[in-house]
Amino acid sequence: MPQGGPGNPASSGTIASVAPTYADLAYTTVSPTDKLDLYIPNTGSGPFPVVIMVHGGGFMMGDKSDGTGLAGVDQLLADGYAVASINYRLSGEAKYPAQINDAKAAVRFLRANADKYNLNPDKFGAWGASAGGNLVSLLGTTCGVTELEGADLGNADQSSCVQAVVDWFGPIDFLAMDEQFAGTNCPQNHNDASSPESQLVGTPIQTVPDLVKTTNPMNYITPDDAPFFIQNGSADCNIPPIQGKNLADALSPVIGADKVTFILIDGAGHGGSQFTTSENLALVINFLDKYLK
Repeated sequence: MPQGGPGNPASSGTIASVAPTYADLAYTTVSPTDKLDLYIPNTGSGPFPVVIMVHGGGFMMGDKSDGTGLAGVDQLLADGYAVASINYRLSGEAKYPAQINDAKAAVRFLRANADKYNLNPDKFGAWGASAGGNLVSLLGTTCGVTELEGADLGNADQSSCVQAVVDWFGPIDFLAMDEQFAGTNCPQNHNDASSPESQLVGTPIQTVPDLVKTTNPMNYITPDDAPFFIQNGSADCNIPPIQGKNLADALSPVIGADKVTFILIDGAGHGGSQFTTSENLALVINFLDKYLK
């Protein structure tokens, strides 16, 4: 799988080899974009733990059906997980914080309908790639943060907390990225007005530092945050791999080093086949099993 373009990890076509059990479930009515596909295992009696998949695409593109940058749905189903692949409003439709509002609304919808779909409301994980990695990292660190909740999107009586997070090469600290690429052959263009991050907030990121701070999961870390499994590619020229390392280093002393895994995949870029080997997917699922089974 080739390395994707800026903020746009390559897609493998479809996110799963099977059709969703329930397709295009509207988790809120604010936008026709806000739908999810729910996959239920064919075996086992449930209620099933849930993994919420959040696609990448620079907050500008991508779709729940291809799970841009993601993999592992078939393996999750075989391991007894329900999987919800969500769409969220992209930056061309709505600016931040619409994206995290949507992700939280999807979590609340699934929890509110746990009995209907045979889900375990106490065992929710979130797995995201690239832009989705940022959103799942925010899910894992902003449990109870009212200003990002988007409670008006529905099911406000439900929690948007998750119990485990898998962050694949997500942008974490937008304002640091160009500096972190200094001295490398990677483009330093995240501060540009046309960058995915600037498009997300609607203006060059360096002009709205206070708003950009609210996109950074490291600014919300508390001891009750979810455990994290973080992977970056050492040759990623879209997101500096130090972004994931810094997030892990910030989480470890607060939530416990035993609850944080950081793996730098040697030679890997912004996604690609080294992330989706059976061996690597097994590492991810073993982590999820530890906290969701």
